[in-house]
Amino acid sequence: MPSLFNTSRKLCLILVFLLLPIACSNPPPTPMPTALPSPAPTPTETRADEQVLTILYWQAPSLAVPYLSAGDKDRDAGAITLEPLANYDPDGNLTPALAAQIPTAENGGVSPDLTSITWNLQKGLKWSDGSAMTAADVVFTWRYCTDAATGCTAGSAFDGITSVQAIDDFTVKITFDAPTPFPYQAFVSARSPILNRSQFADCIGAAAKTCESQNTAPLGTGPYRITDFTANAEARYERNPFYRGERPYFDRVVLQGGGAAVAAAQAVLERGEADYAWNLQVEPELLAQMEAAGLGQVGAAFASLVERIVLNQTNPAPSLGDDRSEYLDGQNPHPLLTFPPIRRAMSLAIDRGVIAEQLYGFAASPTCNLVAGPPHYTSTANDGCLPQDIAGANRLLDDNGVLDTDGDGIREYQGVPLRITFQTSANAIRQDTQALVRDWWRQIGIETELLQHDASVFFGGDPATDAAASYRRFFADTQMYTESSAIDPQQYLSAYRCEQIQSRENDWAGANNARSCDPEYDELIEELTHTPTGPERAALVKRLNDRLVQNYYEIPLVQRGLASARLNTLQGVRVNGWDSELWNIAEWRR
Repeated sequence: MPSLFNTSRKLCLILVFLLLPIACSNPPPTPMPTALPSPAPTPTETRADEQVLTILYWQAPSLAVPYLSAGDKDRDAGAITLEPLANYDPDGNLTPALAAQIPTAENGGVSPDLTSITWNLQKGLKWSDGSAMTAADVVFTWRYCTDAATGCTAGSAFDGITSVQAIDDFTVKITFDAPTPFPYQAFVSARSPILNRSQFADCIGAAAKTCESQNTAPLGTGPYRITDFTANAEARYERNPFYRGERPYFDRVVLQGGGAAVAAAQAVLERGEADYAWNLQVEPELLAQMEAAGLGQVGAAFASLVERIVLNQTNPAPSLGDDRSEYLDGQNPHPLLTFPPIRRAMSLAIDRGVIAEQLYGFAASPTCNLVAGPPHYTSTANDGCLPQDIAGANRLLDDNGVLDTDGDGIREYQGVPLRITFQTSANAIRQDTQALVRDWWRQIGIETELLQHDASVFFGGDPATDAAASYRRFFADTQMYTESSAIDPQQYLSAYRCEQIQSRENDWAGANNARSCDPEYDELIEELTHTPTGPERAALVKRLNDRLVQNYYEIPLVQRGLASARLNTLQGVRVNGWDSELWNIAEWRR
């Protein structure tokens, strides 16, 4: 993983402008003035010896309870005070928060049949009002979120759970309806923290959204507690005197929202008016100018976002009418891309290093894997893809009879010229990537027509009425977008099973976009669903990744990161792509 806040690397940052085919966790920000006012001190912040941490979120939080919002801004506003049983660190490893340890099969915390997990709480935990935090609060949080009328946005974290029981004040047992090899969803990460049962007792169900004081000033167990919250503007915190850990360094924290990403970056990097600025969607030239002031640094956190090219395994010819890009039980193969040497040659011709360095800078790194994180799931078997090999790609095609027989510069396979279409969403970086790939493929005898579609239609259009522009219908030979394999990749890898092929029978709702079918792969997935976390599971994940990559159904390009800025004087920051960026705010100091 690239070092965070590395100022010696070339600033060519292109961030989260690229829309994903998965739901974005943040709604579009409300337009705000580009000027970002300095924090207005309150009378309680006038002492010269106080240490105040100022954090800028250009998407202002509206709540401090993540269960009623899908936005990272609201999750993070809560993460300063609310805590889960465990967090993920920047490498995707579980680390205890309210729990005394991480339950595993080895220590008896996960049952041998994988149908239950038992969490032990730390002793002496207190809420920020001094009352005791117990296992009953965990049970209450489950009831709160699983009430359909609550509208809990983290409901999927509780899927498959049949009961959450308080065995005693310090022990919680979670039981599943089936063997669950990865039982670390509920109450894990800032997306799923514990709520105070007394404070939220009247906020279950339809009443949840009416509990304004609870939703903007929840009691917490974290290092700071909320003193003031102004929705869509600002949240203020003070040191929590009942925090279980080492006394936090800062007396007060101000999370200021609104404005624009550029203004937030300027406030940190050029003027030093704030300590930290989140999610900098700013042009690389501007960031370079700002960073040159020498006050702060910009860096990226990496998780599992991978930009890739998908190769259609079905025939998208317009002449097929309703059968375009339909699998048809394997009876509609692509005339070119089902021949493995062509797919491999297309991968060999790509220079992933150039794409990463020239188009993304330190916010991306070249990758040969679809599962690019966490590190214990990342394969090294495909690293040979990193050096571009035009000569090797040409030899591969020559050796397999894919030749240019008429001298027009375009090879043919079984009489069909290698002329393909390559589609993606309309976006400057994606268009630059398309142009590079087209030129490289031209060098191996493949002619490529580039197509771009409006992102809202490409990713969110109706696959029936917007068929020609929908990535789900895939009316092209190849297409490009980003996906994440998540902290545990079982669900992601399961999407490549034969039964997940997108087709008219399932209204193109399947997740197997390449329309590939590999029965041996399906057998490995079945094995994965019964394999608990540990070395054996990690090895299976790598085998599944390798099978996909080495079949070249999808060609991984770069692993993308998310970036923020901090003052040089702010220490202890560990930017985290797997959890809230504020996950370890208790360790921040000057």
